[in-house]
Amino acid sequence: MPPGANGLGGARPAPAYADAGRPVPATGGMPVNAPRKVRLTVARVDPWSVLKLSFLLSVALGVVLVTASVVLWSILDAMGVFATVNNELRSIGSANNKFDINEWVGLGRVVSLSTVIAVVNVLIIMALSTLGAVLYNLASSLVGGLQVTLSDD
Repeated sequence: MPPGANGLGGARPAPAYADAGRPVPATGGMPVNAPRKVRLTVARVDPWSVLKLSFLLSVALGVVLVTASVVLWSILDAMGVFATVNNELRSIGSANNKFDINEWVGLGRVVSLSTVIAVVNVLIIMALSTLGAVLYNLASSLVGGLQVTLSDD
């Protein structure tokens, strides 16, 4: 085909692909090895996904809470803290005082209380995070969302 026969009145446009079928990077004068930066907007967060994720994370937090309370109680018991407090409370009271601190802060009660607190925390965290997702969606529809800049290194 002779020059100018393509209807463009001159040389043919440059091909979109270089050798080996790889695309030519549109760098706009930037070096080819520079990291790319992309600006994205988080316009909406799915409340159902937030509910599922918050349930998973709050259950994990609850397991950590119960485990930490058992470990802390075991350490305090091994150090003899409860026996010392028991002796001090008996010395303060009368001689026939049958007070035992293990009735109040025994392992069973500590585990039960920390489990109840963990279950309540699961419910509260799930409700608050889902409400936060709904409120974010409402605010995002008004102001456009959260702008995030991502780069690949």
